[in-house]
Amino acid sequence: MIVFDLQCSARHVFEAWFGSSAAYDEQRTRGLLACPICADTAVTKAVMAPNIPAKGNRATEPSTAPAAVTVAANAPSPKDIKAALQVIAKAQAEMLAQSTWVGRGFADTARAMHDGTVAQAPIHGQTTLAEATALVEEGVPIAPLPLPIAPPETVN
Repeated sequence: MIVFDLQCSARHVFEAWFGSSAAYDEQRTRGLLACPICADTAVTKAVMAPNIPAKGNRATEPSTAPAAVTVAANAPSPKDIKAALQVIAKAQAEMLAQSTWVGRGFADTARAMHDGTVAQAPIHGQTTLAEATALVEEGVPIAPLPLPIAPPETVN
């Protein structure tokens, strides 16, 4: 697994895990990446600071450079953000436990349920932005998951 900091065109930065760098490239090409804050799909890798550990035989020197951090006065604290994300993740997990994974067949299954071809039931799966847009234009009630999930077949 590899973690990347990603950034949308609105400059929201968020973290995402991938099986490999190639998996990131494939998901980005297929339009499967979206900002969890604004749903923008113009997502690219953000600049990340390298994590280079100090040698064991060297003492670390404190940095004399000032920290360049700007935080809005009314911005929530990282602790508050983490707590909110945990609540969202728990609620999403509870909903998914009562839903059926339909994978890449999501658009077809949702459309069939809307048309009355198959019985309605809670489902979740994968679709492209173009397929999701078409479903919305057809009046099929869908909603994106607030947090990304791994397809069941990829979970160990």
